[in-house]
Formats: sequence, C-alpha cells, structure tokens
Amino acid sequence: MKADRLIGILSLLLQHEKCTIRTLSEQFEVSRRTVSRDIQTLCMAGIPVCTVSGQNGGVSIMDGYKIDRTLLTKADMQAIFTGLKSLDSVCGTKKYRQLMGKLSVTEQPPRYMDIDLGSWYKDSLVPKISQILTAIEAEEFLSFTYYAPGRESVRVVEPYSVVFRWASWYLRAYCTSRNDFRLFKLNRIQDMQQTEKRFTPRTVPPLDSDSMAAFPETIQAAVVFDASEKWRLIEQFGPESFSTEPDGRLLFRSGFADKNNLFGFLLSFGSAAELTDPQELRMEYGRLLHKMAEKYRS
Repeated sequence: MKADRLIGILSLLLQHEKCTIRTLSEQFEVSRRTVSRDIQTLCMAGIPVCTVSGQNGGVSIMDGYKIDRTLLTKADMQAIFTGLKSLDSVCGTKKYRQLMGKLSVTEQPPRYMDIDLGSWYKDSLVPKISQILTAIEAEEFLSFTYYAPGRESVRVVEPYSVVFRWASWYLRAYCTSRNDFRLFKLNRIQDMQQTEKRFTPRTVPPLDSDSMAAFPETIQAAVVFDASEKWRLIEQFGPESFSTEPDGRLLFRSGFADKNNLFGFLLSFGSAAELTDPQELRMEYGRLLHKMAEKYRS
C-alpha cells in the first residue's frame, strides 16, 4: 500500500545519507515513476527531501532534519505495535509487522494487550479486503452483488475505505445507484469485480460514529427473561438494561431497529424469553411461533 511505502522510503532516507531512485524502486518493487511521485508526496507533507541528478546524485533528506525518537514512549510503541498486529490478524500477512522492521524497531514493547480482528469468515474475508484495497489505490469502480434483508441487487460503487465496527467488516463506498455514501457488510458482498474504469475521488464526509444514526430504534420492547439468561443480557447490553422481578425473572427493556431484528433476538433465547410489549408484536410473534411449531408436529 502507498502509506506503507511512504513510511518505508522515509525510514531508508533517515538511515542512509543518500539513496538512488533505482535503489528505492528495486527495494519497494515499483517503477521509478512511482518512486518520484512518492518523493513529491513526502515533500508536500513538509519533509525536506532533496533530489540531485548526475553520476553522484540521488535522493536525500536535508541536513539537520531528523525525527526525535524520544517523542515515542514505551506506551506509544506498545499502542503502535498492538494496532499493527491487529491488522495482521485479519489480512493474513506479516507486512504490518515488517513495517515495524522498516521503522528500525529492534525491540518490541511488552504485550499488555492483544487485538485479534480475525473472523470465522477469514478465508473469504481476506481476499475481499485485498481486492478492495487494490481498487481504492487504483481509484477503480467495484461491482458486486449485495444481499440485504428481503432483496438482492447489483451495485457499482466508488470504494473509499474498509471499516471495522459493530463487530463486523464493512466497505465504505459511494453507491452510484443510490447517489450517496453507504456501508456494505463484506459478508453480504458476492461476485466482486474491479471494472477497470477509474473514478475521480470525491470529498468523503466524516463517518458517523453513533450507532443510533445507522440503526435507528423504531421499536421499544419489553421482554421477560429467565434468570439463567442474566449473563447474556449483561454481556450484550450491560447490567443496567434489566431489573429483577419479585419472581426472580428479569424484565428487559431496549430499542430495536425493526421487528425482524427483534424477532431474531427473541428466537436466539428460545423459551427463556417472553415478549410482553408491544402487544401487537407479541401477538404477531406468537403466530410466528405457532407456524414454526406446525412444521415439526409431524
């Protein structure tokens, strides 16, 4: 990726008095033209990179410029290493750990925290992320079939980033059929193809970190649970999400995006959950359970 390459080039220039364009091109396995563009990017970022042509020429950083390593404490290095290692866990490669080597870090900080961003769907997830990142860097449209609740559709999008949130991986892209930015769950994407048609990048609005904005709660429900399910309620919603009834059962109240979301939640608890409110959904849920029971009577 370009960001990795830029950091690698900067690291080499800090370690060596001078490097040739050819050396950098071979080191990072890219064309000399790409290296020249990378050097321009570093200059635009405020790093004083000098290029001298001729037999004894090369690329170097202006005398007197250096990065003070004392600015990075052990805690800082631990945070950096943890983040890079977590990316390794989902990408299935060692390139993020190798980046630490490019930064000349010879001693790894002690491990106080490990983050594994892997998934049960890692075999299909890793190639998707790799293909998306390639399309982002090439500024090429992606097309794919997207499976949403109750429907499926073919989308053509401008890819901008890969996002991990709400315990799942998403593609953030501009959808040409919806004329707006969307989050597409990677597990629901199939038959993804690069179109080899380029797009002009547009300004990307900040990603709303509020889950309520993405999944507005349109239904307020009350559910009574058996006491045996306390651990699940605490794990998923916290101890403040329920109160204990005189008979020992747990009265739980929460909002849900829609009835399918609510019914799926209830079914995961089996007979240990009883929907008490709203009444119209209680009746509809009862009919659903009756219909399910009919399938097993024979």
